[in-house]
Amino acid sequence: MTNQITGVNGPITGWLDGHTYLIGLMAYPIRHSMSPTMHNNAFAKLGLNYTYLCFEIGNDKLASAVDAIRTLDMRGSNVSMPNKKEVIKYLDKLSPASEMCDAVNTIVNDQGVLTGYTTDGIGFVQALKAEGIEIKDKIITLTGAGGAATPIAVQSALDGAKEIKMFNIQDDKWAQAEKNVQTIQEKTACKVSLTDLSNQAAFKQAIAESDIYCDATSVGMKPLEDKTLVSDPSWFHKEMVVFDTVYAPRTTKLMEVAQAAGVEHIFNGIGMMIEQGAASFKLWTGQDMPTDYIREIMFTDK
Repeated sequence: MTNQITGVNGPITGWLDGHTYLIGLMAYPIRHSMSPTMHNNAFAKLGLNYTYLCFEIGNDKLASAVDAIRTLDMRGSNVSMPNKKEVIKYLDKLSPASEMCDAVNTIVNDQGVLTGYTTDGIGFVQALKAEGIEIKDKIITLTGAGGAATPIAVQSALDGAKEIKMFNIQDDKWAQAEKNVQTIQEKTACKVSLTDLSNQAAFKQAIAESDIYCDATSVGMKPLEDKTLVSDPSWFHKEMVVFDTVYAPRTTKLMEVAQAAGVEHIFNGIGMMIEQGAASFKLWTGQDMPTDYIREIMFTDK
């Protein structure tokens, strides 16, 4: 017998019984997250006996929350701000990418052994791969040094990017950007540099020399939806990729500038969001998330 579960997109079919595996999302605040809708619909589509729930957990409750993963024999959990770095001290093992990023967004529980992973960078790489674009041997200009930019830089380097030209303002993320450069240089063969974003001449030249430009900042998202770090279409060339990690609004100011330049490959962050979730899904279940189905029910404009 199955139960009917009603989500934001209507009823979905799944199981909730004595054998259901529990997966969580631990962050604060987190009630706005679309992850439960994505994962629970994917579980139901594949007939998997899992359920995914949000838990508003900050650093003050994180130790006991992670202990609960073991105690309750949860299959695992996603982790978001402000816990991505703090959670590391409570885990048993880290993936190579998580070690390099010094951050975790996915925990997998294998019989009480908790391993931390970061799937955000995988999401970026896989979103491009789904469009027939490979990271290997590409030159990338990347803006930002925070929770999205760091795993994007690390995973791109691990997957064979030729060069990453990083740009950021000298804010509280600058030290993290410097650490990213050092880590990538030590652990991979990728050439990497960091330049102050105020150096607009260097920024323009970097984009001109790149195969991919990725904006991994919050510029373009509310309340900055009318802003973009690149406002001149002449900075772009038609054959390149322009990727904005923002997905609300669907078409950002950066994307409009790229469209005006005639850029052939322009993407928002929806694909990255789905693919990072799919990577976590695979770690927990061993199965591929039905990403086309998830995109259709969650992101197709009605």
